[in-house]
Amino acid sequence: MRIRELMTTEVVTVSERTPLKEAAQLMSDRAISGLPVLRDGTVVGVVSEADFVARATGGRSLVDLLFHRQKIDRPADTVGEIMATDVVTIGPDASHVDAARLMDRRRVKRLPVVDAEGRLLGVVSRADILTVFTRSDAEIEEEIRHHILAQVLAIEPDSIEVLVDHGHVTLAGTVPAKTEAALAEELASRVDGVIAVESTLHYRVDDTRGAEGARSLGAPRPNW
Repeated sequence: MRIRELMTTEVVTVSERTPLKEAAQLMSDRAISGLPVLRDGTVVGVVSEADFVARATGGRSLVDLLFHRQKIDRPADTVGEIMATDVVTIGPDASHVDAARLMDRRRVKRLPVVDAEGRLLGVVSRADILTVFTRSDAEIEEEIRHHILAQVLAIEPDSIEVLVDHGHVTLAGTVPAKTEAALAEELASRVDGVIAVESTLHYRVDDTRGAEGARSLGAPRPNW
């Protein structure tokens, strides 16, 4: 599934000039732990609760930062002073798999979604990605049978055994050609909600080996 289909478009944002207390209040009121920082609609940073602690307090609590500033040397006043500028973003046409891998690799919980110019389009979170995997096994099987097999590969869907168990797909049976067997497995793995695919599909013709591919599966091998 594409990120544009998953992202939240009503995003709470701040600017570099937003006071820290205001940003903290926004995060508290909206129950979110981070905010994109915009300059003329372009993402220039992200501020999170971790930034408050790590960059402004030297390990003190957020409460100390906001309400006991006399205990802190040279406290920051605005979001721009503590925001992280190394922002991890993603484009709207990336897949949910791309987003999940990026979140895992960079250890972030959400990604600003931006266009080619860096303008904010939305935000995608771990929770958004998880919704892809909540599809029922019946929905996944239906898409594999009637979209991939019947419509894309023009294979009679009832001729192939498609089993789905908690997102794990098993394909079994015989298809006309080796290419179709490979495509069926690859396309099934891209279906939203699929975790893994195990294929034992056989084929009648190996259409990947030129003239030799014309022989039928199980036929004697020519002595060329």
